[in-house]
Amino acid sequence: MKQSLFIARLRGYVRIQIRGNDCERLIRPMVEGGFSIWDIQAGKDGKLEMYILIKDFFRIRPLLKRTGCRVHVVERFGLPFFMDKIGRRKVLFGGIAAFIISIYVLTSLVWQVTVDGNDRIASSDILQAASKQGIHKFQWKFRLDKTEELSRAIQQQLPSAAWVGVEIRGTHITIKVVEATIPGKGPLKNPRNIVASKSALVTEIQSVKGKPMVKPNTYVRKGAVLISGTIGDEQNSQTVVADGKIRGVVWYTSRIEAPLTKQYKVFTGETEHRRYLVVGSRALQLTGYGKTSFEQFETIPDRKTLAWRSFSIPLGWLHEKIMEVHVVDEPVESANAKKVGMEQARAKLLGAAGEDARIVGEKILHEKTENGKIYIDVHFEVEENIAEEQPIVTQGE
Repeated sequence: MKQSLFIARLRGYVRIQIRGNDCERLIRPMVEGGFSIWDIQAGKDGKLEMYILIKDFFRIRPLLKRTGCRVHVVERFGLPFFMDKIGRRKVLFGGIAAFIISIYVLTSLVWQVTVDGNDRIASSDILQAASKQGIHKFQWKFRLDKTEELSRAIQQQLPSAAWVGVEIRGTHITIKVVEATIPGKGPLKNPRNIVASKSALVTEIQSVKGKPMVKPNTYVRKGAVLISGTIGDEQNSQTVVADGKIRGVVWYTSRIEAPLTKQYKVFTGETEHRRYLVVGSRALQLTGYGKTSFEQFETIPDRKTLAWRSFSIPLGWLHEKIMEVHVVDEPVESANAKKVGMEQARAKLLGAAGEDARIVGEKILHEKTENGKIYIDVHFEVEENIAEEQPIVTQGE
């Protein structure tokens, strides 16, 4: 009688081979005795092969003695034999189970918390607000509330945030922040003068509102009134918000230092390697112990983390490639060094003077070469915006 395959696998069954004279005589008493046998096949030399349940296999001995036949187990199937293999390989299967459990534990923890989108709000304040809701390193993910509730609770602690979102991807939590828009300060509305921010030679003055006090090609000192916010005469006057555009030539003296040698690195081709096992933010060195034999070198890291799709595991490895380098000194011609130094000085000067500034003149005052460098003192003339606001303070204020 044949059992269902599923039940047979649960109970366990074997494929046996029966040898002896007239093995067919065993079939009738086995069927009458309720043995679970199936797929009976006749082989050479009168042998029989069949499948039989384990419980019936141990009942076959009396029949074998009665007929003088012998039995040989060809194959074993089912759960009892699988459990027996596990019992004989406890260390292997125990290690597999421990690995699976450790992976589950590692992926159930929060290993990294980052903040994205903030500019005015300090990241430390956001992380502190998140920590109050349980978001921090080495926190169990299943202990956290839903992301919508976490976002709402963090936003309540950050008045300057218009929106807060919490995204959990694997072991990494990202807190995204949209800051509230703060209305910009309006233009100055109180009465004011426009004065010179620097001593300069005025080259252009355009008064939009107020009374011009100087003309082009006039030398003014810092703080001199250029456009007055007081209009009218002594008997009939009023104060307004002076407005206009004033440009002037300002003088600067710059000291330029330019090296006469240029250094660059050359790889020799010699390399060393170090390898690490990385768990979270910690690394265990596996190879490449000892101090490197190179006097000068560069290290190129290559880190890889175990991941599957968007799910990352805080476990990986790091390969450091240490490459030997030599520093080569290349001489630079004096003219080229001087040119590079002048360009750097112009760029620095225009960056400090403002977007609309321009150099209208330059003159080398002194030049010398000393200690492998060229030193140049340069006088620059820069045309730039020299307007600066100055509130008008009336008596009694």
